[in-house]
Amino acid sequence: MAFVLGYKDQIQYEQNNGAKMKTRILITAAALMLILQACDIHDPYNERDYTPPDIPGGIVVQNGDYRVDLYWSNNHESDLAGYNIYYSFSYDGKYTLIGSSQYNSFTDWDAENGDLYYYAVTAYDYNGNESELSYDVVYATPRPEGFNQAVFDYLEFPNNSGYSFSQYSVYPYDSDNSDFFFENYNGDFYLDVWDDTDIQDMGSTNSIYDVDYAPSGGWSSTKDERAIVGHTYVVWTWNNHYAKIRISAITNERVVFDWAYQLIQGEPMLKGKKNNTGKRNELTRTFTR
Repeated sequence: MAFVLGYKDQIQYEQNNGAKMKTRILITAAALMLILQACDIHDPYNERDYTPPDIPGGIVVQNGDYRVDLYWSNNHESDLAGYNIYYSFSYDGKYTLIGSSQYNSFTDWDAENGDLYYYAVTAYDYNGNESELSYDVVYATPRPEGFNQAVFDYLEFPNNSGYSFSQYSVYPYDSDNSDFFFENYNGDFYLDVWDDTDIQDMGSTNSIYDVDYAPSGGWSSTKDERAIVGHTYVVWTWNNHYAKIRISAITNERVVFDWAYQLIQGEPMLKGKKNNTGKRNELTRTFTR
């Protein structure tokens, strides 16, 4: 009889301890869930962001000598990682990735003078989402330029008074290559061109880059303009090229100037700018990444 009672006691003891063990397991699991919730641990696959940043806008370009500088408005997404820059040889053509930037600017150092390039920008985030190509119609045609060039008064120094944009060189004022020449006429200074060339004073500027495009009219009827320090002048050459000159200094003997020359005949763009006239056709456009 004592043996039977001892056996029952043992069974009761094991049952009680099993219940306690189950309770402990349940309490431990509940505590773990509270800890995980407190640590805010989530499944990264369920929380992934698939929304791309906004399409960049406000894009402007500045022509240079074997370079094109691009600028655009900043995006403001908190997860913005950077921007990709693309180019194409035609507006509706294939756009190719040429670089990336963490800032709202980029310089295309591989641009060739005399070639026409179209540019577009996208924004991407840290999850790899990338926006569509920018909608701004932006293009640039890099062209040669020079700084601190001097020519002399043609009455005193005729062999060093003219300048040829196409040859990037000083010539005699009456040379076939000379596009304009400098004149000191009794203390009044002039920039002169020949009958087959036009010139126009574009007014006071801070730099040569302040004049974007050649004008369509308003050329000097006398084939000369008063030479004034700080003014920029546009020249329409005899062979249908546009150039610009900004005077930085004048003495009785010479004029010192910066210049830029557009290699493409008839192209009035001397420095690129925003030209937001339309939106690309998203159905037919393709681009590489």
